Amino acid sequence: MHALHGIRVLDLSRVLAGPTAGQTLADLGADVIKVEGPDGDDTRKWGAQIGARESSYYLSANRSKRGVCVDLSTKEGQELVAALADRSDVVIENFKLGGVERFGLDYETLSKRNPRLVYCSISGYGRQSPFKARLGYDMVVQAEAGLMAINGEAHSEPVKVGVAAVDLVTGMISAQAILAALVARATTGRGQHIDMALFDCGLQFLAYLGTAAMFLNRNPVRYGNGHPDVVPYGLFECGDGSVIIAVGNDAQYRKLCADVLGRPDMATDPRFLTNRDRAANRDALMQEMDVALRKMTRAEIADGMLKAGVPGGQVRGVLDALHSAEAQARDMVVRRAHPEAGDISFFASPIRMSDTPVRAPSLPPVFAQHTDEVLSELLGLDAGRLEALRTSGAIR
Repeated sequence: MHALHGIRVLDLSRVLAGPTAGQTLADLGADVIKVEGPDGDDTRKWGAQIGARESSYYLSANRSKRGVCVDLSTKEGQELVAALADRSDVVIENFKLGGVERFGLDYETLSKRNPRLVYCSISGYGRQSPFKARLGYDMVVQAEAGLMAINGEAHSEPVKVGVAAVDLVTGMISAQAILAALVARATTGRGQHIDMALFDCGLQFLAYLGTAAMFLNRNPVRYGNGHPDVVPYGLFECGDGSVIIAVGNDAQYRKLCADVLGRPDMATDPRFLTNRDRAANRDALMQEMDVALRKMTRAEIADGMLKAGVPGGQVRGVLDALHSAEAQARDMVVRRAHPEAGDISFFASPIRMSDTPVRAPSLPPVFAQHTDEVLSELLGLDAGRLEALRTSGAIR
């Protein structure tokens, strides 16, 4: 049995944050019903095209869900979704301000019909905020929450994270909040409203750098691929390319010098004895390491670190990482038959549980794939009624 067996989630969200939360719940065994309008999720048009109406963006955030198309601009469509919410445990939505109220699908309305409903709203700056009307886009929030300011080389412009990091972390934290609300409901018998903001999650993502900034009352310095406090830790050039060396303590540093670089003298140099010494003398240490590393290959350094127990490795491309032995050992990439694109690869869940394993991943639904199935199964609509709804434009 899966951990969320018997839990139904109505996923009214689109793009990445909300769908990522819903996908996590689907991995854990919930029946996640993705509701899209006639134009479909925006991400169906983003990235590499897969089939007629799927894409790499869409496939990354919607596995193991059932797909329904309902036109919420119609009264019948609104009534259908409200009826599905009556039979659901969770609703996830990220409409623009006032959208769910216009459709009669807001928390206040739905919770009166279903008091056990856990309702998660995701927005840029929070539903309870003077800035609630502002649209939330990942790169804007990366900039405004300070994340771009800590990313990039010291003397370069601020740089965004390569993926939509704020959207993704907001989806992950939203899933945590939903799970906590379900646990609370088991005690109180009541659902509740969860108000998630991309900006809040972006601030939280500053982690130890944000904490240090508040304590010291100054902005962090950008170190590019280096670490602001732990040395040596980052990207280093060797004879035939780049390697990552991530020394976490003084014992590992001594092993690096003696067993990998063949420079035991660097371990006893008074300037480099402790991490604080190395951080204070960062430039001098980098010069010494550069001389030693340039004489070695990536394979020699990676093999030496592995044998010595020093954290590090080679810098891989995306495909190299996806095809790596580590990825294969954890079954992180799976292949399934797509109805239009043939066999395609996509991610499995990273969660591993001994007693309640995650479900075997299935491809995200093609557009409107399960409309008839869901509406007949949950609402008892027969073929005649479904055809009438199609004719009226309420469903696809």
